[in-house]
Amino acid sequence: MSETSPRLFIVSPHFDDAVFSCGALLASHPDAAVCTVFAAPPAHEMHTEWDALSGFGGAHEAVHARTIEDNNALAALDAIPVRMPFRDGQYLDSPSISTLAAALEEIIYGSTANTLLMPVGLFHSDHELVSDACCELLPRLAHLAWFGYEEAIHRRQPGVVEARLEELARRGIVATPARPDALHTIDPARQAIIKRHAVNAYASQLRAFGPHGCDDVFAPERYWQLSMTHRPARHAGK
Repeated sequence: MSETSPRLFIVSPHFDDAVFSCGALLASHPDAAVCTVFAAPPAHEMHTEWDALSGFGGAHEAVHARTIEDNNALAALDAIPVRMPFRDGQYLDSPSISTLAAALEEIIYGSTANTLLMPVGLFHSDHELVSDACCELLPRLAHLAWFGYEEAIHRRQPGVVEARLEELARRGIVATPARPDALHTIDPARQAIIKRHAVNAYASQLRAFGPHGCDDVFAPERYWQLSMTHRPARHAGK
């Protein structure tokens, strides 16, 4: 049974990202909150290539069905869904970094979480946007333990992880390989079974990625602890 005061808060750009990238961790934290950023349908009906590949006739059908898939996946992990009223990039109505950061800050600040996981921000523009917004919040919510997770599937693109970590470093964010402490112990085999069951709930996305397109979600999950650098004060006149 889930608790009503989640300590682990995972920011997920789309409905599947947290489960695909952090499902094993979620299986060890049955009280975690999963906050999906791009959870709203467009104001008017649209038809996109990705929704068609996923088997949908339009955006409204897609978002409705994907919400149900997400409910089923998070139920398998005993996770708590939190959804934001933003639209993903394919619907041509993305929020600004500052707008998203302000909305995220309000939700996170009002939560009971002490550990926050954000996407590193790999390959996909939506992932970069969410990661950039979280980077704005990191120094303002420094009381939390921050981790970045490598987004499954996208991390296979050559060089994207290294390039993003270099970008974080330029922003003064140090990324150290680490894994969030598990609050509950669970047999690894059972953990893998639970994650696979949750992943399979996203039938439309498995269809869109095609045969073996989602194999990477079952590879080991990778995390980075994030912290701000403390640069020494510059001397006057230099």
